[in-house]
Amino acid sequence: MLQAEDQILSGDCIDVMRALPAGCADLVFADPPYNLQLGAGLTRPDQSRVDGVEEDWDKFQDFAAYDAFTRAWMGAARDCLKEDGALWVIGAYHNIFRVGTILQDLGFWILNDIVWRKTNPMPNFKGTRFTNAHETLIWAAKSKTSKYTFHYHALKMLNDDLQMRSDWSLPLCTGSEREKGPDGRKAHPTQKPEALLHRIILATSRPGDAVLDPFFGTGTTGAAARRLGRRYIGIERDAGYLDVARSRLAGAPRADANALGMTKSPKEEPRIPFGHIIEQGYLSAGDVLVSPDRRWRASVRPDGSLACGELTGSIHRVGAQVQQAPTCNGWSFWHVETDHGLEPIDHFRRDLRSKING
Repeated sequence: MLQAEDQILSGDCIDVMRALPAGCADLVFADPPYNLQLGAGLTRPDQSRVDGVEEDWDKFQDFAAYDAFTRAWMGAARDCLKEDGALWVIGAYHNIFRVGTILQDLGFWILNDIVWRKTNPMPNFKGTRFTNAHETLIWAAKSKTSKYTFHYHALKMLNDDLQMRSDWSLPLCTGSEREKGPDGRKAHPTQKPEALLHRIILATSRPGDAVLDPFFGTGTTGAAARRLGRRYIGIERDAGYLDVARSRLAGAPRADANALGMTKSPKEEPRIPFGHIIEQGYLSAGDVLVSPDRRWRASVRPDGSLACGELTGSIHRVGAQVQQAPTCNGWSFWHVETDHGLEPIDHFRRDLRSKING
């Protein structure tokens, strides 16, 4: 049986994945052939030749052949995934709709489609269509019931404390980031930017997780995985790409395990009942809490409940009742008066959590 961690495996991805242990991967990122169906070579207005994708690995006899290939590699990748694992696949208008259908047919559960908007797209030289300025990624859990990983708050922090949207503006891989072959030309025609993989791996895996890439190419997934403290399983059949990937990853930095802390979701933090705030002396029975607009005032009771006129109950229930709302986050609704103005009681919870976490 093949060792399934931290290595590049040579061979056809379907055969190699079928030989890997079931459930060996936490995350799959796949950048398969797009089946671009290119005809004659593309030229610029000055008749210079555009260096596009002309390799045999992107050529299929017909749509049926491409669909059979997609079904085979995706089925093998599914077997490699843990039950709570997820898959990312990237494509363009040539293939992504066929890929999405097959993905659903195999039992994956689509979570999002992401539009990668290229900030430096190649122009449409013939002027016969819109400039193709984006690619599409599909993020899917292994099944509808999978408890997939998503670091929402870390992605929000990555985006200057704004919720990360499903349209990502990132440049194409160019310049010094582009891996070169022995002839000094680009080693791979479709090398993806490492920033794209950084975002995907950061968002949907944990440090120590194994990330499987069945179309490893020049090793971008492996480089991003190393930087983020993840393990990688790369599969590639082209000897030239393998050489470039091995050389690249031999010098790629691996993150220090102590440097991999991320912004956590409150759901990942220790649960702190409001009563513990009273037990620890942050508040006392009889202290008064107020709403953000100071319209409502509630008195703290010894058991951690509040009293607001005739209303009694938890910080959440009383907060909802005074607003005549179905729900309320009492930690952010109720405040205390301080010398610096109003302070939400969540301040006490954060302080207590920091003590618990050491």
